[in-house]
Amino acid sequence: MPDHRLFVALPLPEEVREALLDPMEGLVGARWQDADNLHVTLRFIGEVDRRQADDIVLALEQVAVRRFDVALRGVGHFARKGRATALWAAVVPCPALDELQARVEQACRRAGLAAETRKFVPHVTLARLNAGSGALGGWLARHGTLAAGPWPVTGFALYESHLRAGGAFYEERLRFPGT
Repeated sequence: MPDHRLFVALPLPEEVREALLDPMEGLVGARWQDADNLHVTLRFIGEVDRRQADDIVLALEQVAVRRFDVALRGVGHFARKGRATALWAAVVPCPALDELQARVEQACRRAGLAAETRKFVPHVTLARLNAGSGALGGWLARHGTLAAGPWPVTGFALYESHLRAGGAFYEERLRFPGT
């Protein structure tokens, strides 16, 4: 039985989380994220046992991070089979972030995980949507100029996701500081 449901992410500073709370309203059926759950995912790991989690930690400890800045500009959505599934705030393109994500991915592979097949699209998930969620056009238009940051990235964190009836709760398990 798996012991941990993990992912690697950039935590957001409080002022960025606060800026993201304002647009989190006005869409019927959206399940808005709690401020404490806002982050930029670098690699979703999924369910692993304790031994695999230890291997992942050892591999992530080898990932070098040099300070760089990240900012958010604009909003968008993900869709599956023609239906919107999530609303997000877009991360401004950043080569240093792409490099960090690639190093995290390599570390996860060294720890025995299968390669991630989805393209890295840096974002902060604001809401989960279901078939009963309202039309997105108005919300996207109202919040298209959303901006937050920049903020300095000085490391990344390993999180554990705890699934509950009211939604997931994310717990920061370990922080990996940069140089």
